[in-house]
Amino acid sequence: MQLLMFYLLGFGAVISALLLVTNKRPVAAAMSLITVMLCLAGLYVLLDAHLIAALQIIVYAGAIMVLFLFVIMLLNIEEKSGRLSNRKIALQFVGILVVGATLIAVAGLIKISPAQVTDGFGTTEAVGKMLFTDFLLPFEIASILLLAAIVGAVILAKRRIDD
Repeated sequence: MQLLMFYLLGFGAVISALLLVTNKRPVAAAMSLITVMLCLAGLYVLLDAHLIAALQIIVYAGAIMVLFLFVIMLLNIEEKSGRLSNRKIALQFVGILVVGATLIAVAGLIKISPAQVTDGFGTTEAVGKMLFTDFLLPFEIASILLLAAIVGAVILAKRRIDD
């Protein structure tokens, strides 16, 4: 049953990703990205990393996608006009196949031994302990970078309103 769920979620993620890059409408593409994120969260659940799955849904499928949709609405991005030629569509499809085949070939060459997973892997306690002990400095640097990005966005938005 677990293998069937893996294939269903993986197939759903791949199809949604293809819809994401081929869709002309930006809002529909963003919705396809949400579907990809939900499929990835399902894959995390299959790996017994329930905290990571919940964070995937809350942060990426929730907050980040709301931000993307606000940017799309704020910039008033319209649907692409005109028709794509059959040659261009075929060229894009061939490019996707070549990149996919290359990735599959490289993945087949890499020999990965199964990792030893501890009992508390993926729990809130284990992630919190690791985040605030081993990775405290990168965590704080990421928070400072996010704060700087927010301040920069506010300054840029304020300049546009005043002009």
